[in-house]
Formats: sequence, C-alpha cells, structure tokens
Amino acid sequence: MSLMGLHIPLMAQGTPAVPMSEVVMAPELSWAGLIMILPLLSLVLCGLCAAFKVKSKLPALITAVCLAGSFVTSVFLYLNYTPPGDVVPLLDWINLSWGSGQFESFSANFSLYIDSLSLLWIMFVTGLATLITIYASEYMEPDLGKGYSRFFAGVSVFIFAMSALVLSDNLLMLYLGWEGVGFASYWLIGYYYKRPAAVAAAKKAFIVNRIGDLGLALAVYLIWTTFGTVQYDELMTVINEGSFKNAYDGWTISVIPFLLMLAAFGKSAQLPLYVWLPDAMEGPTPVSALIHAATMVTAGIYLVARTYPLFMMEPVSLHVVAWVGGLTALLAATIGMAQYDIKRIMAYSTVSQLGFMFLGLGVLTSYGAAYHVFTHAFFKAVLFLTCGAIMHGFAGQLDLRKLSGLRHIKGWRIVAWTMFVGSLALAGFPFTSGYFSKDAILAEAFVTQGPGFKILGWMAIVTAGMTAYYTFRVWFRVCAGPVQYEPGDELHGDDDHGHGGKFHPHAPRFAINSVLIIIAIGSVVAIVPYFMSNQADATITGGWIADMVHDSTAVEGVPTHAEVGSHADHAHPTLLGVDPHYAMYWISGTVGMIGLFFAAWLHLWRRSDADALRGWLRGHAFIAWLPRAMERKWYVDEVYIALIRSPLWILGYIFYAFDRFIIDGIFVDGVARIPRGVARWLQPLQSGAVQSQAVVMAGGVGLIVLLMSLFMQFGWFGGAL
Repeated sequence: MSLMGLHIPLMAQGTPAVPMSEVVMAPELSWAGLIMILPLLSLVLCGLCAAFKVKSKLPALITAVCLAGSFVTSVFLYLNYTPPGDVVPLLDWINLSWGSGQFESFSANFSLYIDSLSLLWIMFVTGLATLITIYASEYMEPDLGKGYSRFFAGVSVFIFAMSALVLSDNLLMLYLGWEGVGFASYWLIGYYYKRPAAVAAAKKAFIVNRIGDLGLALAVYLIWTTFGTVQYDELMTVINEGSFKNAYDGWTISVIPFLLMLAAFGKSAQLPLYVWLPDAMEGPTPVSALIHAATMVTAGIYLVARTYPLFMMEPVSLHVVAWVGGLTALLAATIGMAQYDIKRIMAYSTVSQLGFMFLGLGVLTSYGAAYHVFTHAFFKAVLFLTCGAIMHGFAGQLDLRKLSGLRHIKGWRIVAWTMFVGSLALAGFPFTSGYFSKDAILAEAFVTQGPGFKILGWMAIVTAGMTAYYTFRVWFRVCAGPVQYEPGDELHGDDDHGHGGKFHPHAPRFAINSVLIIIAIGSVVAIVPYFMSNQADATITGGWIADMVHDSTAVEGVPTHAEVGSHADHAHPTLLGVDPHYAMYWISGTVGMIGLFFAAWLHLWRRSDADALRGWLRGHAFIAWLPRAMERKWYVDEVYIALIRSPLWILGYIFYAFDRFIIDGIFVDGVARIPRGVARWLQPLQSGAVQSQAVVMAGGVGLIVLLMSLFMQFGWFGGAL
C-alpha cells in the first residue's frame, strides 16, 4: 500500500496476522471486568443514597473508592500485559449467522480488548477521574442533600461509558460507549438544570455530538458490509490479508475514513463542530476537568488511532485530519487571546490543543498525538481545577480583569503555584511535559510529505506562541501583581465571615489543595515517559508512549520516526540543517518564550499598555475588525444561527402551519365536521318525546325498505330477485 509516496505495510514486518480471539486469555487478566463493574456499582449505590436522601459525603466516598479500584485494576493489567494483547470475554451479546461465508454472520460481544493503546488510555482516565472525584467531594459541598448524589451518579455513568468506549473489542460496543459518554455529558453539563444557560449548553452539546454520532453509525455499517466484521482483531486480519469486498466499486474504502473523521471531529470539538465545548463550561468545574480536559474530548483521538489502518487506506483522509487539526488549533488560539472569562479561555485552549493532536495523527506521528493526549490530561486538568477553585472561592468570579495577586493572599498560594506549573506545560516552556509532547508533533509536520505540510508546521509554531501568550495572560493577571479582587454574583450571607461587611474569599481546603498538588506533580512527572523506553529498536523514538503506541495492534505498520519522509529513502530529514526534533526544541522554545515575554510585559509590568494597545487597535478602521472578530469568536455562532438555526426555525414553522391548517384543518378536523354537521341537522328530531322517536324510527325503517326494494328492482345487487 502506498501512502504519501511511501510503501507502508498495514502490519509490521514479520508480525503474524493472528486474530486476538485465538490468543488464550491470560488468567491474570480475568479481573479486567472490574474496570467497568465498579463504576456500575458506584452508580447503584449513589442511586440508593439519593433515594434515602443521604446528606453526607458518602456518595463522593463511594465513587472515589470504586474509581480508585478501577485505576488499580488498570495498572494491574498493564503489569501483567504482554503484546499483542488479549480479549477478555464478559458477556455474549449479539451472535447472528445466516450462512457460512465471511459476510453471512454478525457478532459483537461485551468483551474487553486489552492492548497497549487501550491500557494507556484507561490508566490516565481512571487515575484522573479518581483525583477529580476527590476534588469534587469538597467543591460540590453546597449541594449536600440536594444534587450531591445525582452528580456522583453522573460521574459513575460517564466512567462506565468511557471504559466501554476504550476497552471494547468491537466497533458496536465502542458505539455504545460513545453514546454513553454523550448522554453522561448532557447529564453533567446540565447539572444546574435551573439555570437556562446550563440547560442550553447541555442541549447544544447533545445536538452537535449527534451529528458526529451519525457519522460513526454509518461508518460501522459500511465497515461490516465491506470487511465482514466489526471485531478489531478480525478487522485487522482482513485488512492485512486483503480479503474484503471492494463494495460498490470500492467507494466505501474512501468514505469510511471520512465518516470516522466526522465522528471524531464532533466528539473532540474540531472545525466545524467545536462550538459545543466552550459553552459546556456552564457545568460544574469538576465536569470541565473530567470530561473536557482528560477524557471525553480525547475519544475522537482514540477512535482515529484505533482505526488508523482504515485511514491509511485513504491517504487524503489523513491530509484532511492534519489540516482541520491545524486550522482548529489556530482559530481557537486567536479566540482564546481575546476572552476574559478564565474558564472559557481554558475551554478554547482545549479546542486548540485537540487540534494539535489531530495534526499529529495527520502527519503520521501517532505517538506524538498520544503523548500530547497524555500530558494534556494532566496540565489541563490542573488548570481547570484551579479555575474552579478561584470561581468557588470568589463567589463565581471568573473575569481576569477583576482578579489579581492571588499568590499573595493567604490560603491561595497552592492554587496560584499549581496553576503556574500547569501554565508552563501548556505554554510549552522548555523542558516541561507540554514542550516535549508538542514538539514531537511540530517536528513531523516539517518532514512528513503532504500538501502544504510545511506551511501547516509554521502555522502550528505561531499557534504555540499564541498559546504561551494567552496562558500566561491569565496567570499574570490573576495570580501576580497587586492584590485586587471583586466578588462574583454568587454571594451568600456568610461571605464576609465577620470582616465588617467586606467580602473575603473562601480559601480551598485539604481535598482541593491536595488534588491540585498531586495533578501538578503529575504534569511534571509526565516528562519521564519521553525518556523511558523498554524497546531495543533504535528506530522507535519517543520513549514509553511510543512503545505503547508501537505495540498496539491498531497502529501496527504505521511508520515510525525513522520511516517518515526522506527516511524512507535512507536520507536523514533535516530542519534548518539539523535533526527536526532538535531544531524544533530551539524554535518552539524560542517562540514560547517570546509569547511569555509579551504576556509579562502587557499583563504584569505594564498593564496600562495592554489597555492602550487594545484601544489603539479598536481605534483604527483598517485593523479594528480584528480584535472585534476575535472577541466575537469570528462570528461563528452568528453564522450558525444564520445558516442553520434560522432556516430550521422557519422550516419548523412551515411544517407546523402545514400540519395545523392542512393535515389537521382539512383532513382530520374537516372529516370530523361532516358527522358533526349531520348530527346538528338531526338534533331537532331528538326532542326526548317517546312518540316522536317512534315516528322517526318507523320512518327510518320505511326508508330502508324502500331503498332495498329499489336496489333489487333495478338489479343493483346483481340482478332482480
């Protein structure tokens, strides 16, 4: 098979194409089902807590213990896992057969697919979910006895669905988990169901994700009709052997990757389906950290990585993945630069970083994308959680113009410095985890052959500089500078705490602070996998993450760093005359430092200059459109309203009028008016007098006899009798 001018086998050389279902399951992996069972147990127990109106933190304790059990099980599986992997059967689900041929049966069971890719994902999903649950136990305290149990029940549903998505051994079970996380996100984003904005955000997330879900449903169907199976192991074997149908002249081979791409773009918030994620910040902050930083939004990345061989069969699809990812990263970064709500800035940052991950997949550095998923889960989680702590303590205040000097306030130093650690990683500051994971993507953009990939690489570098700027714009404004703050709109009667009526922020306590410290340490320690490797193969670079991706059955045959671009011709690709990764260390590090410097200049040392610059930009007609467009998010919402919502609204009214006046008015109500009119005409005959009724009956009988006589006389019944 040829991809971008390279001949790439779909399976690694010398690797036997043995279906995983034929591999004997290791007995020590039989405990894998606990990863999914424990969240279900947590759901049941939280439901009982809600039923019995428990007013303690018991639901949080139950959820944390169950999720911790899932994490420990995940680590146990990793320690006992040997490539290529195992299938752990849980439950017989669907087994249909109407013949003996390849395309005359359909099977999809509840079985777990244990390989390095699924283990990588499930370990950080369950691990971070446990920590975020502990954080939420304190954060959600105001809802004790109200929605507390409901919240943790929603978290349990989400982790169960995410586990099904990641660990499924077939596409149908993945689809079940895919819809499950969509339902759970609707549940959790709309947790504050009495707030119209939260309800609208939940509906928006649900509806936009349905577009992507349709793509996944169609893709699953076409995969079965083309390859005869939806089981991962069998699918990889069929692709490797070439024993599939070129259904409908082979067009399905080209269509399937684009349908999978549509699904991934919807779930992972890429152009044009990213609009739901920023609005999803209306949910509680632990939801933002759990769903929109570490887990749900990476499901699209996982889907593409899991089905990578299908994308490699249609090279154009990978080009589209790369360009959509790069453009999304740039667009979201420009919007983030102009926002003032710190939580919303982090939301657009998430959209931008997801774009980097798709860029990595598109330029054939699947390990780079996976590594950035891993590091992003830690540093973005700590950033969201610190934003939540600030919001929680300052009565809902999130405007960076109304917060300053948190690192100087007693009780807030942990929040300030853990945010600083996360900001360094997000900005790609040299030698942080985000620095190495982002550079792995940027370097390959310059050496991988593809349409305009070098332009895409420079766009990504500019985006990285913007990221450093808007990230430290938040930190310098909120955590540095003089102590100044204004409370938000969620003031309570006890917020002054006896300070003479002056507002005093609620400093976070042990649970929140400890979780912030642990995740911040995790974002630092995430550097280690880059330098840790258990592979003897020198062509595999990228450390432990690269090992995990390379060992995965889903991405076997994907070219390594040594096989990309000119490497295929045994020539070492260079960038500025040196190895692209070393060159990128200097380039991205320099760009990041420039962005950080400008943030310090405008938002720490000379804050008045920032306001002056904004006023100057808005005061010149030739450039005034730019800050306005960035603040208005490039008018994407307005475009959606004009092109989609308004036409659908008008169409809905047209259908309503047609139903009301044509279907109901003429056919339904019109037909009903006939007997009603006849009844009104005959009503005077029903006077209630027995004599009158007898006369009417006699007249009716006489009329019937007359008509029957005429019918028989003239042969209207087939002839005269």
